Amino acid sequence: MRSIPMLEISNLDIFYDKVHVLRNVSLRLEEGECITLLGANGAGKSTLINTVCGLISPARGSIRFAGQEISRRPAYEVVRLGLSQVPEGRRIFANMSVKDNLKLGAYSRNWSVAGRKAIAADMADIMEMFPRLEERRHQLAGTLSGGEQQMLAIGRALMCRPRMLLLDEPSLGLAPLVVKFIFDTVERLRRERGLSVLMVEQNARAALEIAERGYVLETGRIIMEDSSAALINNPRVQKAFLGGGIV
Repeated sequence: MRSIPMLEISNLDIFYDKVHVLRNVSLRLEEGECITLLGANGAGKSTLINTVCGLISPARGSIRFAGQEISRRPAYEVVRLGLSQVPEGRRIFANMSVKDNLKLGAYSRNWSVAGRKAIAADMADIMEMFPRLEERRHQLAGTLSGGEQQMLAIGRALMCRPRMLLLDEPSLGLAPLVVKFIFDTVERLRRERGLSVLMVEQNARAALEIAERGYVLETGRIIMEDSSAALINNPRVQKAFLGGGIV
């Protein structure tokens, strides 16, 4: 018997006014799996991520998260179900402290006395995961470096105790050593916490190295789906994404 996937998108269509942005998109993500979505700028990758999160309503199609239909649910309900996004550009709250940014990530949780203790424990866990955040816990988030802001965005997403993370361009604008640390962290979260991960990433090779499978999106359509190893060795993928260009 086939297991219920963590995420199943079926025949999804998205319009911006009269522009058909996504066309009949379908993909599947198993529990504990990491997949990556490759595509040129403007292919519709971020649109797909935002639709899954409830920020955009589809014209047609289905999005099921852990067996529940979520395509018409508001974003706050999607978060409460256990699906959390790390958005492109980090989108941290620049005029708030690191600590308060993390607390906002837990807005959907139970804030009873016991709940606050659990939230504090999770914050301590994230500070241990990202020691730079511990050093800067009272610092305004807007004064952090790009890499530190990315750590904060990931930590904020983890504060709601998600079952799945959606990462939109996590390496954008970061130095190579920081990129390696971010990708190692994502892989550790998947391995140690069993998180499912859907990642849109400009660094196609790095993304395929930690993902188990990948999908290629071209002008709003899924044109290819395969294991990461097969995609890395595919001449078309090599030419488009691995030969010096970026996604």
